[in-house]
Amino acid sequence: MKRILTATVLIALVFGLIFWGNQLALIVMSALAALLAAYEYVALTRAGDEVVPAWWLLPAVALLFVVTYWRPLDSPLPVLSALGLSLLTIVAFREAKSGHLERVLPIAAAGFFGLIYIAYPLTLLPQIEAKENGPTLLIFLMLVVWTGDIAALYIGKAFGKHKLAPALSPNKTQEGALASIAGSVLIAAILAGVCELFGRRGSTLLHISEPLWQTLLLAALVNVAAQVGDLLESALKRGVGVKDSGAMLPGHGGILDRIDALLVAAPVLWYLLLLKDAAGFGGF
Repeated sequence: MKRILTATVLIALVFGLIFWGNQLALIVMSALAALLAAYEYVALTRAGDEVVPAWWLLPAVALLFVVTYWRPLDSPLPVLSALGLSLLTIVAFREAKSGHLERVLPIAAAGFFGLIYIAYPLTLLPQIEAKENGPTLLIFLMLVVWTGDIAALYIGKAFGKHKLAPALSPNKTQEGALASIAGSVLIAAILAGVCELFGRRGSTLLHISEPLWQTLLLAALVNVAAQVGDLLESALKRGVGVKDSGAMLPGHGGILDRIDALLVAAPVLWYLLLLKDAAGFGGF
């Protein structure tokens, strides 16, 4: 029951932000999720051998979102580069003083990876929302990720016999993975049908301009990315010997546990949209 209630509240919050919020509200909530996930990431590094300093990572995450709001169309590479170099400098001098220079590369690499893994993907959500049919595009992203996860869970438990990646996640099965893709494609088709119905009634609340085959292909590719994201977070947790990234969400574990699929799915969707534009297939 706690799991269902928590999921209901989170889904209502996300849909409310997309339909009735504004760009700043979406950035603030994305930044909050990133900060909480980054805090859990620091705890994961603490459970391992090299601790990323929270006093560096959390302000760095916040700064990346400030820059996204201030200059949304600019590449974040200069900011990411500056932040990475700042951490390397700090860690190098600190570890030189303590006589543990062998820790410089692992700590600096883990800290910079935290920005790439957590902060950057979530800064893309406001930018996705700002694109053509952006609110519908965000709904598409969330539905594809959530539906795929639910289909994999229930179909995998009921019919799964062949392990997908037992070293990373023993409970995931190939049958669940295939059901996940099918579920995401199905929900994308349903969303496209709802958008067409809204269009016939003259409403612009939900709208998709691309052909149906593109929507279904996007759903399948984003689903694969989401499943990879789930497995990658499992690898991080198993690498440091923990079951959940935290306990912030009742019945769900930590923030990072809930957004792990999104952290890979969002940038993959972003790159696919860029490829669509470059290939002349148009927007969403």
